[in-house]
Amino acid sequence: MFKNQTFSFVKHSKVFFIISAVLVLVGVIGLLCLPFRLYLFNFDIDFVGGTTMQYELNTPVTRAELDKVSSITKDVIGSAPSSVTKAGDSGTQVLIKTPELDSETRDAVFEAIKEAYNLPEDLQPIKSDYVSASVGSDLRNAAFTASLVAVILILIYITIRFEFRSGVAAVVALVHDILVMLSMYIIFRIPFNMNFIAAALTILGYSINATIVVFDRVRENRKLEPKASFGDVVDKSIWQTMTRSIYTTITTLLAIVMLLILGVSSIRNFALPLLIGILSGCYSSVCISGPVWCALTGKGKKNAK
Repeated sequence: MFKNQTFSFVKHSKVFFIISAVLVLVGVIGLLCLPFRLYLFNFDIDFVGGTTMQYELNTPVTRAELDKVSSITKDVIGSAPSSVTKAGDSGTQVLIKTPELDSETRDAVFEAIKEAYNLPEDLQPIKSDYVSASVGSDLRNAAFTASLVAVILILIYITIRFEFRSGVAAVVALVHDILVMLSMYIIFRIPFNMNFIAAALTILGYSINATIVVFDRVRENRKLEPKASFGDVVDKSIWQTMTRSIYTTITTLLAIVMLLILGVSSIRNFALPLLIGILSGCYSSVCISGPVWCALTGKGKKNAK
């Protein structure tokens, strides 16, 4: 029906759906493992409770050093720490995560590490945080509730502005973006803390904005070409908004990449999921939301005036 159309996103929707299934697979598995207390995510103490201690060792932190610190910590607290990882930009700091420890035990761990590495007596911990398990559970529930409420409100908004099927398609794209982020959290072992909520809500807003641009154009083209099949309308609308989607994504990524390059480790742990989410949001708004709406409506359905 429409001329100058070189590629059909609707006709190749199965390919995009398969790609998306691969991207979200790890995240879905991680979520399914949670009820069985199999944590694939690198949960920070924000969500599971416990103690975090970060120390300067004044020596490059290698795998051998991590094992050594883990052994020292185990000897002091009587059990293996939850994790021992390299931290800081210099590569000479270590981050220890353990179950809940009182202040005396935390001091004992620090003293044992200072003695093992001949650290100065006046050296102080870089960071020592404690969150109870009940508080971590409350934060985790609040995070889930915030994301769920956001998705429901977006579904209601899209339904009112367009139609219910378009709302479902938009929510599918949003869930896709969140699951892609979760997969990357597992693959890159990004600390899963309250930064995830900030990044997730940011991506939800960015992605739905990009999707609405496409859906607005679909609505306009349906009025201009009432006899065209819905699939052709969707394809044309995607191509008409493609330049806008690419330019918006590139300009947003420029700022995020600078954060990754110049930011400290805590900023990078926020910027990396944001970068992944922005790319996923651009992909889903172009390749997922429109084809899903088309699939729910019917590819061969003719639009009525």
